[in-house]
Amino acid sequence: MSFVITSACIHEQAGICVEVCPVDCIVFGDDQFLIDPNRCIDCGACETVCPVEAIYFEEEVPAKESASILKAKEFFGVA
Repeated sequence: MSFVITSACIHEQAGICVEVCPVDCIVFGDDQFLIDPNRCIDCGACETVCPVEAIYFEEEVPAKESASILKAKEFFGVA
């Protein structure tokens, strides 16, 4: 997995990340945007425009947000 959108997106949902993604790998899930790890090219465009700083590289996701990693993997069926 590459980039992960954390829970701060649940309350914001600005969608700017979707607009800047060059490979259309960001979709709206049940309650927030999620990044498809199978399509993401790790460009970081989404991370730089997020108004609430909800997007992290997987290895940098804060411990309190680790459930966001599992949420994205389950949504996209990634083991």
